[in-house]
Amino acid sequence: MAESTKDSAAAAAEKILKSYGGRPLRIMEVCGTHTHEIFRLGIRNVLPESIRLISGPGCPVCVTPTGFIDEAVMLALKYNCTITTFGDLVRVPGTEMSLAGARTKGAHIEVVYSPLDSVVYAVSHPDEQVVFLSVGFETTTPASCIAVRQAERQGLSNYSLLTANKTMDNAYAALKDSADAFLYPGHVSVITGTRIYERLREEGVSGVVTGFTAGEILTALAVIVNEIQKGRPFFRNCYPRVVTDEGNVNALKLMKETMIPVDAEWRGIGIIPQSGLNLNNSYISFDARKKYTLPKITGKPNPACRCGDVLRGECSPDGCSCFGTACTPEHPVGACMVSGEGACAAYYKYGAATQIKMEKI
Repeated sequence: MAESTKDSAAAAAEKILKSYGGRPLRIMEVCGTHTHEIFRLGIRNVLPESIRLISGPGCPVCVTPTGFIDEAVMLALKYNCTITTFGDLVRVPGTEMSLAGARTKGAHIEVVYSPLDSVVYAVSHPDEQVVFLSVGFETTTPASCIAVRQAERQGLSNYSLLTANKTMDNAYAALKDSADAFLYPGHVSVITGTRIYERLREEGVSGVVTGFTAGEILTALAVIVNEIQKGRPFFRNCYPRVVTDEGNVNALKLMKETMIPVDAEWRGIGIIPQSGLNLNNSYISFDARKKYTLPKITGKPNPACRCGDVLRGECSPDGCSCFGTACTPEHPVGACMVSGEGACAAYYKYGAATQIKMEKI
């Protein structure tokens, strides 16, 4: 598509949005990248007051519950495991301490960039029991599946996963009363395909999958505005250049062969049935909870933190009394400020949306 055509489409979408005069609308983006791009591009500035954008639970680190951090701390301090993890998780507060806090008490915490890095570490450190903290949605889960299969092929007995992997489809259903429509995440949709959204439409859940440029986001918002006025549930794929009906068939097959759906806890939301993924019986020897017979842990988040309310769309980050004072990226009180994809981190980084000017599309 020619650049002038792209500009024209975005301008038309912006005109539709500015002219909207219907009932108040709540549109929830459930992707941390969408949250940051909407702020960075100043997209809220072109919306009428009647259209409210809500940042939902699209950050995997943010929705990982406090109890998971407590489990990781226990594995590190009580069982002397080497914890391998993505960097964001190190500073997420647990009930008593974060992994960074556990490190000051002698815990061995290694930051890695992929699950396979963790396997490589386990191979080169055979005297250490290595646990990888496996978190994320459909975009990152296949990499954990590949890693555990590699560990099996290499006969590793010192490697396991502590899983907090999640799938998004049941989360949309659980949050359907929090928004009139969803901006579905482009990254996840590349893996899942669009069929889950067709099913959700049949269940009364509306949404549009879109990419991450200003033009793509504006067009998706304009489509939502037009479709909502028709008065019936809808789904539109506004990212067809990368998102297909069937998704990534190989990645879906890999997850199905390696993991099984389970009920899972989401921070601030609670238990969502069949929204989590654990290793299946074929790979149970690599399940850290089974390997170390971990007790059931119910974490207790800091009561001053409203991260859960933010993830449900019931509170904007600046509606939390901790925001920007007790809670900053340097000294986070909640997970939504820790992660680079978190809504609180976005609000803090970009400041008041009214101060951000729309970038040239």
